[in-house]
Amino acid sequence: MTSQDHRQAAVAATLTAVREIERSQGVTRASLAAITVELQKLTDQSDLFNFADFPPPQAASGSTSTRYYLNHPGAGTDPDDIALYFNSIIPGKTTVPHNHDTWAVIVAVQGEELNRLYARHDDRSNPEQAEISLLRELTVKPGSPISFLPDDLHSIHVQGDQPTLHFHLYGRPLDTLSGRIGIDPERGRIVNYNQTFLNQAVTAA
Repeated sequence: MTSQDHRQAAVAATLTAVREIERSQGVTRASLAAITVELQKLTDQSDLFNFADFPPPQAASGSTSTRYYLNHPGAGTDPDDIALYFNSIIPGKTTVPHNHDTWAVIVAVQGEELNRLYARHDDRSNPEQAEISLLRELTVKPGSPISFLPDDLHSIHVQGDQPTLHFHLYGRPLDTLSGRIGIDPERGRIVNYNQTFLNQAVTAA
């Protein structure tokens, strides 16, 4: 078997285990913790998941991240199936606070990504405005994962001088998440996150 065959087999086995957890336990903090354990097993296979096979963008390109779709759907694939991406990011990547409109789990192979987690305080009656505050910060790095329920809010900030390699697992593919919102942390203005910020360019791995 080639390294690509081994990588596809490893991804398939992980996603099978994740689907079974979601099917049997639903989507809760506890089930996301169990899913995180399964996803972290992939981080032990650095021979299959590394910068050589998943390079980040060049700084001169103007882009700060390359998103590789590890279970790229083919014809007949359920568009609402879970989606596993491998993000290769250079320092400078940052986002506004946003939700995911589905559950999400992030684990690191290499590098550090600062996550800021937010609480929302308004009654959500105004679709154009929100009131949020910073809850805490957590740095996602090898051995320190993070997970989110659909309405959880966070922002990411890749600092320092080292690129990152992180698995991002979602309950549905990113391009189907029409209910994602982004929030200006100072003014509270709400925008459609996918329309405003999501880079649709994805590389199938």
